[in-house]
Amino acid sequence: MVPPVDNLIRALAKLPGLGRRSAERAALALLRKPELLLDTLVAALSEARASVCCCSVCGGFTSKDHDPCKLCTDAARDEALLCVVEEPSDIFSIERSGGFNGRYHALMGKLSPAKQTGPSDLRLRALSERVARGTVKEVLLALSTDMEGDATAGYVGELLKNTGVRVTRLAFGLPADSGVGYSDPLTLKRAISGRITCD
Repeated sequence: MVPPVDNLIRALAKLPGLGRRSAERAALALLRKPELLLDTLVAALSEARASVCCCSVCGGFTSKDHDPCKLCTDAARDEALLCVVEEPSDIFSIERSGGFNGRYHALMGKLSPAKQTGPSDLRLRALSERVARGTVKEVLLALSTDMEGDATAGYVGELLKNTGVRVTRLAFGLPADSGVGYSDPLTLKRAISGRITCD
């Protein structure tokens, strides 16, 4: 049987950005002040587990009693501009940049032979259906600049080729082999304003 402290460290180490040592420090801090930190975290995790879901329209995170999410129901946002991202967390990064006022569509991943992720594993059908409704004029691909992101961008470009919709991609500012979620707001804002048409 795994001791409870080791079990907590192992669980925390599975989170993105936390290695073994960072997870160990976090676990010990939580255990040092259980009423202040640990109990609050347990309550927040329980609430998130019970009430957070993915938006039925964009795929971003929302609460079950606000589905579709605020970004999808905000009348001030530009319905003609649709930003396609890999993960719901990328929506947070782009929103922090303040450089985008359209709608979003999270694919829930990217094409990856190594992870056995194919087109049927992504929200591509939902994307095609949104574009077919006729309100979208431009699809901005805010995808990673690695090989899998490029392959996904190429696939989406082909998928939307004969729809009459302009397909663009973030132009500059994102370093190679990096993702939207790791970029700072200024870099994202510049990349959005300098987007280019995909060939």
